[in-house]
Amino acid sequence: VQLQASGGGLAQAGGSLRLSCAASGSTFRSYHMGWYRQAPGNKREWVAVITSGGSTNYADSVKSRFTISRDNAKNTVYLQMNSLKPEDTAVYYCNQVALLSGSYGPLRSWGQGTQVTVSS
Repeated sequence: VQLQASGGGLAQAGGSLRLSCAASGSTFRSYHMGWYRQAPGNKREWVAVITSGGSTNYADSVKSRFTISRDNAKNTVYLQMNSLKPEDTAVYYCNQVALLSGSYGPLRSWGQGTQVTVSS
């Protein structure tokens, strides 16, 4: 599975951005998919997950501001980011995920990610 994240850029605090992640593979609809991010000097952290059935879950830091969705016909998962904060500044990555020991973990090698920068 190859993953390509896009849609990042520069936004002002309070603004919005929409990220996209295009995935290869004919069985995309069976994948659980997740978004992660890594800020400078920090470890990569989980942001959101959407299961193959469409259930979603979010990190507390983005809950009620970010929305993950998917379009199986386009093999694409999205992350709508609203009410952006400077602390959302990071490189954002998508990955296929699996439920491991009670939490979702990444399955594939990391792609390049897409940079999101939020100015105050």
